[in-house]
Amino acid sequence: MTTEQRAGSPNIVVLFSGHMIDAPDRKTPRFPPDREPVAAAAIADALAKIGVAEGDLAICGGACGGDLLFAEAALAHGMGLEIYIPFDEPTFLAGSVDFAGGNWRARYLAAKSRAVLHVMPDELGPLPAGENAYERDNQWMLQRAARFGGKKLAFVCLWNGEGGDGPGGAKHLMDEAGRKTTWVYWLDTRKLWD
Repeated sequence: MTTEQRAGSPNIVVLFSGHMIDAPDRKTPRFPPDREPVAAAAIADALAKIGVAEGDLAICGGACGGDLLFAEAALAHGMGLEIYIPFDEPTFLAGSVDFAGGNWRARYLAAKSRAVLHVMPDELGPLPAGENAYERDNQWMLQRAARFGGKKLAFVCLWNGEGGDGPGGAKHLMDEAGRKTTWVYWLDTRKLWD
């Protein structure tokens, strides 16, 4: 079955972006591991406010932290799930999941087992010269989320309101999604962590 056949025509499509759990050696905390329950509750609350139901569609990356918390919450609501990663899976896991330790790899594999996994180099080809893989992945997710129409698209972002560690982070997708929908739920970590 294709993704479209599996998803049908959802009433709501929720696109997500958010911070990864901090690496153990991160100098300036952004998403401390002990804040995971707070973030999970905020994401679940956002999905409840949006009013998602079985048959709706969730789209996110697969990184430890926000992405996987969102994926788990979406699956708990009976949503279809599409995970988009910018690199081949071993490279992605090494850079975006495994560094955090704990049970993040098992959680990624559990979410993936109930999702449609999209691997950017396999589906879009090699990264063109001068492009950033994370920005390209964000644009791809946004394009796929908007395929059912902008009125169905909601965006949830777990973000501290600052620029990221490099191109293509939560700020980038927040800016881009704001051009496609006004249905935006910003989970401001500066407030959540207090």
